[in-house]
Amino acid sequence: MNQKPSVSFSHIGICTSDIERSVAFYTQALGFELLHAIDDLGPPFDTLMELPGTKLAVRQLRCGDVTIELIGYAVGEVVGSIDRKAMNRLGFTHMTLKVDDVDAIAALITQHGGKVHPETRIDSHFGPILFCTDPDGVRIEVMQP
Repeated sequence: MNQKPSVSFSHIGICTSDIERSVAFYTQALGFELLHAIDDLGPPFDTLMELPGTKLAVRQLRCGDVTIELIGYAVGEVVGSIDRKAMNRLGFTHMTLKVDDVDAIAALITQHGGKVHPETRIDSHFGPILFCTDPDGVRIEVMQP
């Protein structure tokens, strides 16, 4: 008998240019909880990452039932732009957080090194919604149901 394999969600990985700054942002501005901190991850993880010789620092954080894994590079470089990506670009576009006060969270995001994009704010039948970005340009949608 063919049985469908089990699948469950583990985490979302986010590359950072400054891992400790990102930890502070996600914990202090958005209320994530630090679960694990691992430094100097080398082989065999450099093979997994397809970046031979790289050493990683990893911080896992949780908000509700979702875990994110912040990845920093102790050895190796980070590439790319911190400009927020277009919503029609292939791949991961954003994460959405339910908040009880969009304006209060927007103030915390700015205070902790993120950016608020007021031109994206809408009042919808879901409630107020606004796009922000973390210090590395990762889109975060905040919605107040």
